[in-house]
Amino acid sequence: MNLLLLAATVLTLVVATCWILRAQRQVARFRALLDMSPNGMLILDAKGRISWHNGAAAQLLDCPRTLLNGSAISRWLPMLQTLPEPLQRQETLALNPHEVQQQLDVTRLPDVAGGRPVLLIHPDPVGASSHESMERLKRSQYFAQIGTWDWDIGTERLYWSEAIYNMFGYQPGEVTPSYQLFCDSVHPEDRERVMAGELRCIETGQNHDEEYRVVWPDGSVHWLRETGNVINNAQGKPYKMMGVVRDITEDKRSTQALEQLAHKDPLTGLPNRLMLERHLQQAIVTARIQQTRVALVFIDLNNFKHLNDQHGHAAGDQLLIAVAERLRAVLRTSDTVARLGGDEFVVLLEGLSLQQRLSEEAHGICEKLFAELAAPVLLHERQYRIGASLGVAVFPDHALTRDKLIHAADLAMYAAKRSGNNQYRVASDLTTHAHAPTAEPSRAAGGQSE
Repeated sequence: MNLLLLAATVLTLVVATCWILRAQRQVARFRALLDMSPNGMLILDAKGRISWHNGAAAQLLDCPRTLLNGSAISRWLPMLQTLPEPLQRQETLALNPHEVQQQLDVTRLPDVAGGRPVLLIHPDPVGASSHESMERLKRSQYFAQIGTWDWDIGTERLYWSEAIYNMFGYQPGEVTPSYQLFCDSVHPEDRERVMAGELRCIETGQNHDEEYRVVWPDGSVHWLRETGNVINNAQGKPYKMMGVVRDITEDKRSTQALEQLAHKDPLTGLPNRLMLERHLQQAIVTARIQQTRVALVFIDLNNFKHLNDQHGHAAGDQLLIAVAERLRAVLRTSDTVARLGGDEFVVLLEGLSLQQRLSEEAHGICEKLFAELAAPVLLHERQYRIGASLGVAVFPDHALTRDKLIHAADLAMYAAKRSGNNQYRVASDLTTHAHAPTAEPSRAAGGQSE
């Protein structure tokens, strides 16, 4: 029995040894094939250091293989973080041990087992010159609005590629780039933050990534995004920063336009319901702290549908714009007027005193609004008077939350609308009554719509 067990163990060891030797021969063959490849290959570890490379990689990087082993990839490809998604080929800047710059085509391959990044460096095609490669890079940077830069830390020496001059409002060669010129060009409100980001990059070795504004010589303001990292010398001391900068002015404008659509009424430019709710929430928080009131006034224009049907939507739009302008004019800068849609507007008034009688406060607010809307509006050479119904709800008297305050003002406005033209109603206290709010009548103000 023991002999059988021993024989089985020996057989297992022999089979395992054969498999190991076979695997080692396969690995050796694969490495030999990779070493014969004209494409450079670099395998990185989790910390961005080169764990393996082939001979072509060392040749294309113009660096002895002994220097590549275990070194940080950022030393040789300082703008690696700017490479696009895997399997997209891009020209990037490379440095050899003597700090001589060259352009290389690099592709980031999908990570291998264990999440180790793999880089493929492509040799120049036959007949391609470094001059052609450089010109190709310049053209691609110009059309992509991306430029490369490097700065000798602690000095005025700054290099810009041609594309960067335009990003700062200059023609290539019009000025001599310097660190002081760069700092002076950054918007004063962003300058301290940008310089602090560079210092943090130098001290920690973390990548530098900032968005900031620059002021051109003509006074116009533009947005840039700058990324870079630190290059260390042989003693491990940072001596150079290198990176790329991209013009993101159009991106910012597009973002602002989307925000405008998301938060503003496109016809009148007033805040929409979403923005009103945010302002109201903040107003309630402030009122709790400062022990003040917040008044919310819902405004519905009477006979608006009749005007729209009779004279068309263009006339209706003109009327809505006129109402928006009048409401803006009558309010304080601390107050807010919004359009919810159709012919419904909302006025938000903050910082009202708790000492003032609520009925007097509401009466004064509504009379002021009626008076502003009373003057006729000229549409198609005819004058029209704007009639309105107002509903008023006040924090903390009528509701203690944003949604309940909106609901109370809305119900009060509909109660006023049922009472006739140019009426306002004040909501009852929803915090103590579960049923629909009652309303207190007021004196009518303003004229009738034609």
